[in-house]
Parts: sequence; C-alpha cells; structure tokens
Amino acid sequence: MKWFLSFVASLFLAFNALAQTPTTVVPQAKIDELVRLLQDPDVQAWLNSRKETGASGASAAASTGTSHLAKWEAAARARVSEILAAIPSIPTEVGAAATRARHDATSRGYAPVFIIFGGLVALGLLAEGLYRRLAAPSATLHGRLAPVGIFAGAMAIVFFAVEWPPLARVTLLAYLGAFILFRLALTFLSAAGIRASLRARLTILIGIVCFAVATAAAGEALGVPPLVSAALSYCFSVVGLLFAIEAVWATSQRPRPWKAAVAAFLVLLWVIWCLDMRGLFWIGIYVLVLPAILNAVGRAAASFTPDPGSLRGVLIVRGARAAVIALAVGWLALVWHLNPDTLGQRDPIIVALFYGGLKSVLILVVADLLWQLARGWIDRTLQGASDTTSLAPADAARRARFRTLLPIFRNALAVIVAVMAGLIVLAQMGVQIGPLIAGAGIFGVAIGFGSQTLVKDVISGVFYMLDDAFRVGEYIQAKDYKGTVEGFSLRSVRLRHHRGPVFTVPFGELGAVENMSRDWVIDKFRITVGFATDIEKARKLTKKIGAELKDDPELGKLFIEPLKMKGVEEFGDYGIVLSFAMTTVPGMQTYIRRKAYAKIREVFLANGIAFAQPTVQVGGDDKDGGAAAAQAIRAQQASSATLVK
Repeated sequence: MKWFLSFVASLFLAFNALAQTPTTVVPQAKIDELVRLLQDPDVQAWLNSRKETGASGASAAASTGTSHLAKWEAAARARVSEILAAIPSIPTEVGAAATRARHDATSRGYAPVFIIFGGLVALGLLAEGLYRRLAAPSATLHGRLAPVGIFAGAMAIVFFAVEWPPLARVTLLAYLGAFILFRLALTFLSAAGIRASLRARLTILIGIVCFAVATAAAGEALGVPPLVSAALSYCFSVVGLLFAIEAVWATSQRPRPWKAAVAAFLVLLWVIWCLDMRGLFWIGIYVLVLPAILNAVGRAAASFTPDPGSLRGVLIVRGARAAVIALAVGWLALVWHLNPDTLGQRDPIIVALFYGGLKSVLILVVADLLWQLARGWIDRTLQGASDTTSLAPADAARRARFRTLLPIFRNALAVIVAVMAGLIVLAQMGVQIGPLIAGAGIFGVAIGFGSQTLVKDVISGVFYMLDDAFRVGEYIQAKDYKGTVEGFSLRSVRLRHHRGPVFTVPFGELGAVENMSRDWVIDKFRITVGFATDIEKARKLTKKIGAELKDDPELGKLFIEPLKMKGVEEFGDYGIVLSFAMTTVPGMQTYIRRKAYAKIREVFLANGIAFAQPTVQVGGDDKDGGAAAAQAIRAQQASSATLVK
C-alpha cells in the first residue's frame, strides 16, 4: 500500500511540475511528508467524508427534477383516496346541511328555503310574463335577453329588500344565481340556432353544471365538510361526463372514429380535473368549446348593428369576440393563481412561459382587432372610390389616387402589424429581441446586395407612386407595354391590354410612362365631303350637333369641350377634308366619337351635304362639250328622218 501511495504522490507531483513554468524540482523530503499524511487515519477519514458528501450532492441535484413530481403524485393519490372515502357520507352530510338551513329559516319565522326559492322564482316569472304581454319583445338576441333581465331584476329587488336568515341568504343567493345563469345559457342556445336534439342535451348538461356549482358554493356556509363537497362535485362530474359523451354519440353526424376521439378527449379532461390540474383542464375546455362560443358571440353581436361591415359593426363583432377571449384568458390566469400547489407552479420556467403565453394571446387579439378595423376602413374606401362617373374631375382624380395607394398601404400595414405583434410576443415569451433586430438588419443588408434588381424595382415603384405617374384604371404605355392598370405589388404593375393579355411589368423596366387617361383627352378626326360643299353650312350644322350631344343626359357628363369643326384641313383627291375636335373625360373618347359619327352622317345627309366618294373619269376633260356634241348629233339624225318622210 505504501508503494502505491508513493507512486500516486510522485505521479501527481510530476504532472504538477510539468504544468508549472519554469520547471522546479521537489525535494524528496516533501514527497515523504505527503506520503505520510496520506497514510494518516484522520486524513483518510476526512477524504472519505468529502467523497460521500460529493456523491450525495450529485444525487440530490439529479433528484431535484423528480422531487416535485413525486410530491405532487403523492398528494394527488392521497386526495383521491380521501375523496373516495368521503363518498358514502354524502347523503348524511347533505341531509344535515338541509336540516340546518331549514331550521335556521323556520326558527326565525320564515318558510323553508325551498319554498322561499320557489316563491322568488314565481315572482320573477310573473314579472317576466307581464313584460312579455306589454312589450312584445322581438326574436333578436337583445329581445330575448330583456325578459331574462326583468326576471332577474324582480327576484333581486325582493331578495335584497328582505333581511333573510344567514344560512337561507347564502343558499338562496347560490341557487338563484345558478338559475339565472341557466336561463341566460338557454337564451344564448336558442339564439344560436342549434338543433333541437343537441339543444335539449346541452340544456340538461348546463343544468347539471349550474346545480353542481351552486351546491359547491353553498356547501361551506352550510357546514358541509370540504371532502364531502369535493366528493359531491366528483359525482356531479361523472354524471356530466356521461351526458356529454352521450350527446356526442347521439347528435353528431361525424364518423365513429371522430366520436371516439372526442369521447376519449372528454374522459382525459375529466381525469385532469380529478387530479386537480385546473389550468390544463380549462385549456382543454377552451380547445373544445371556445371556437363555437366565438362564432355564436359573433353572430349575436352582428344582430346589434345593421351593417356588420361598417366601422361600428367591425368594432362590435370583433370587440365582442376579443372580450370573450380576454375573459377566457383572465379566468385561466385566475385559476392558475388560485392553485399555487399544482405541478406547473413549482417550476419558474413553466410559470414564465404560462404568463407569457397569456399575454401573447391578448397581444394577438388586440393586433387582430386593430388590423380588422384598418382593413375594413380601407376596403370601404376602395369600394366607395370605384364609381367616379358622376364626380368632378378633381374628385375623380382623388379617388383614383386612393384606388392606387390604398392597396399598397394595406399590404404594408399587414406586414407591419404582423412583425410588431410577433416581436412583442417573442419578448413576452422571454426571447431577447434586440439581437434578432440587429441580425435582421444585417440580413437585410446582405439581401440588398444580393438582390439589387429587386431593390431597384421596389424603389422605382415608390418614386412612381410619389410622382403619381399612373393610377388604377388608367391606360398607359411604357416601352413595348401598354394597357389599363389593374393593380400593383411591391415590385411590379399589372397591365391589361385592350385585346385581353395581361402584362406584369417590374417597376424597374417601365422607364418613361405615357399616361393616356389623365385629366382630359382631346379627340380629333377628319371627314371628307364633296368639293361643292358649303363650308359655313357644315360648320353651323356641326355646332348644332355638338350642342345636342352636350345636352344628351347620357353623353353630356362625358364632355369637357363640345364637338367643333376646326375648318378645312386639306383638299383631297375626291373632296374637301374637314377637321373636327372635342375634349372628353379620359377613356370615353372612342365611345363619344362613334356617337358623333352617326349624328354627323344623319344631319349632313338631311341637309344636302354629300360625302366624297372615289370616282373614275373616262375621256377628255371637256365633259360639257362632249355632251353638247352628242345632243347635236341626235338632233341632226331626227331632222334627216323628217325630210325623208
């Protein structure tokens, strides 16, 4: 043993010496002293104790993650055992509580509690019946809620006006509140348009839940032991679970696997509730019923506004849904806060993630509400800016500007809202967003250098919009591309050619843009009439035609300057070429020109003005001389025939 310790000490000192700079030589006397100390029993005992302490510390660190789980499992097992043991005593304790409540009321000269409860309900129903007879409420949601409000108000007035005995007051408050909630739930079910079979089962299920909640609320004041109240709640939960599973299998039209999955999910939720994991239980409840509740609340809120697409309608509908989600999040936070002994509460990481998730949900709800309001305003503005035929040119130009810029603004706003909401959510979840923003900036610079064409297109589009070079609905020509502007993206414009094809042209490829639809259009055309035409008469007739077109109820609003004859443009081969011009709103010049052609033809022909036609002359230029010679020849032939006779 001695030689082994000497070898170990020598090896240790050798490595220590190699690690030092400069190298030193250890005297042999010190080595012998170290070997002697290692052989000392006290030193060996101290070394062994330090080794055990280190091992126990490592095992304790390894078991830290499982200690909370073990404690929670033991507590849950003990609670379930206690509740199961308390189930046989439920009838005795409930009977004793009822006896105490009845004795408390009768000893003070009041009727038993159930008789008082029946009287208050009858009074509320009487007030509700009178209201229905006098007011005749409508079938809308607020029309159905008003009678329930009268029912609850009548009972509340009598309940708070009378000084009830203590136990009777608590019992009446619990069961009357449960009954009012039951009536409200029935009202919402009837307004939601649910099938009769499903509505009947939901009515029974909601009634069981309300009665169970009222019993649990009144049990502590009536002296029912907490374990018995918990056991009673477990019994009600079993009944509610069976009713829920039966409703799924009896009313759903889905396939059997889907029904089995929903039933298994309900059983899993019931087990989670039994294990006192209330936060996880309510999350499962939200997954199951929150989408349907949001749809029902949205339809109910839409009944309060005549136009759900208006700003007020969007605010009411989306605000009602946001309020439901906020209440659900608040209730989940309250349940989590009131159960500090649950498994998740003992882990700070889970707690931080839980509260960060709740805040993130609220942030997303607010972002969605703001986005829906902004998008609704933009969509309504675009819809109102589509008709510009009856507006002044300045107003029409402003609306065309709206149609051009608002879609781009809508897309940019959607990106901004999504990015901001995402960054805030990440910050609430504990992610440091500063490095993300810096990394995004560096990444953006790299993308800018790598995609210069894309950046050029985007920047060119920005300057085209700032210059107001073209708008949606205008006809433009740029290089070899021409057509009506149908829409924009961040990097390109979409042009519809007048023959049908669509061009998607990047802004960087447009170059100089020729806008053929801005403000006004001067349309010129020519008509050829005969050489013998009276020019002044044609001018007056044209002026008359221009006045008639200007006074036309359909065409008049399309004119800026009426039709006029400018004069003789030139002498053609077959007649005189007359020039005409008119100023119209953009895009309608072709339509008006066709109308003007038809009107000019009709009026000119009616007033003896002939249109020039191509003619061919055969022979010399002296037409009158030829005709006279032919006439003389015919006369001579006639006289010769007379002499012969």
